[in-house]
Amino acid sequence: MKKVILASASPRRSELLSTLIGGDFEIIVSSYDEKAFDDLAPVDLVMYHSREKAIDVAGKLNEGIIISADTVVVCDGDILGKPDDTEDAERMLKRLSGKKIQAISGITVMDVATGLEVTEYEITDILMRKMSDTFIMKYINTGETEGKAGAFAIQGKGAVLVERIEGDFFNVVGLPLFRLSRMMEIFGIDVLAV
Repeated sequence: MKKVILASASPRRSELLSTLIGGDFEIIVSSYDEKAFDDLAPVDLVMYHSREKAIDVAGKLNEGIIISADTVVVCDGDILGKPDDTEDAERMLKRLSGKKIQAISGITVMDVATGLEVTEYEITDILMRKMSDTFIMKYINTGETEGKAGAFAIQGKGAVLVERIEGDFFNVVGLPLFRLSRMMEIFGIDVLAV
């Protein structure tokens, strides 16, 4: 199997990738600076960022299969990033309370040697529970809101904020494994044979 490179500093993405292909991959964090583009729809934005991360890492290598991803949380058409502070997390969670939102990921797989690249996206619908101010503050006090898009982590205590999901659970965590496995087949990587 060709060397696989994950272009992400996310420990969650690393854990998820290891469930597919084991621990035999390298992590090279992209130095690409994600900027907001007001003229891009959320799907187009995550695919753009994902591809740019892969291109950035590819510029440092002669070979290998790069996997990169970008995930956002969308509520009422607006992208919710990572909260700046506790007040921002509280504002986000109040906005998400009782709403149907989406986790949208762009994912790129790129073969550095051949230049072959595939970029796709995954959308998962999430129904959030109604949350009181007290409930929101108790969740913020867990510390899980820090560094999380939409101010929650479904794979942690944030699971109690989510009434149900429709779609790929792993997409909400940050790496849509079903779609990624199908994309890797294009590059000759059979995750069941690894």
